[in-house]
Amino acid sequence: MTVDPVLLAGAVVLGLCIGSFLNVCILRLPFDRSLTRPRSTCPSCKQPIAWRDNIPVFSWLWLRGKCRWCHAPISRQYPLIEALVGLLFGALLFAYGVTFQAASAALFGTLLLGIAITDARHYLIPDEFSLGGLVIGMLLSLGGGVPGFLEALLGAAVGFALLWVVARAGEWVFKEEAMGGGDIKMMAMVGSFVGWRGVLLTVFAGAALGSLIFIPLSLKKKRLVPFGVFLAVGAAVTFVFGDAIIAWYAHFLGGEG
Repeated sequence: MTVDPVLLAGAVVLGLCIGSFLNVCILRLPFDRSLTRPRSTCPSCKQPIAWRDNIPVFSWLWLRGKCRWCHAPISRQYPLIEALVGLLFGALLFAYGVTFQAASAALFGTLLLGIAITDARHYLIPDEFSLGGLVIGMLLSLGGGVPGFLEALLGAAVGFALLWVVARAGEWVFKEEAMGGGDIKMMAMVGSFVGWRGVLLTVFAGAALGSLIFIPLSLKKKRLVPFGVFLAVGAAVTFVFGDAIIAWYAHFLGGEG
């Protein structure tokens, strides 16, 4: 698909800015801190960060990854998240063009990235990502009219109910909390974007990925499993390839060809 270079550059810049804000969310939401106050400061010397030192990616490179004042190292997370979201926005514009699908994918992808990083770092999923994302997903579904809204509503309900049942069953079997409430609310959000079929595929993909990668490590080192990370990956795969995977599976069950 041919994309206007100016639009593509604009999408990347917008993504860099959204990525910068996402960093603030990842760092502050787990501690119930305001996203606007106080201003960002250096964790080491507490010096407020000037606007010129807060330009996504560029400032980190210009300062060589160190605070201007005390020269303490600045986490690589900042430019990496900014660059990832910038590349995501650019890639989606290139793939879908200036469409409603591109905007939905950009918002969904940003939410999933925020959830994955926060859950990996703090073993929790803030309501601002899950419930806030649910509201966004339901609003976006209105673009598909009443059928689109009902599909999103059903998807959210199935996502919430499915993970709730899994959590209760896990508690009954293991006699302890097997899944956090954040995962349950997250799947309601995911369902509003991918529908009920997408929910089933997301949970299957997340469980398979978690089993292959993290469960062996958790059994050996007794580490907690940030299941939201794997659900986020599964949801991303489902959003992009879900229709094709579901169609292939239906064809397979039908025994055609």
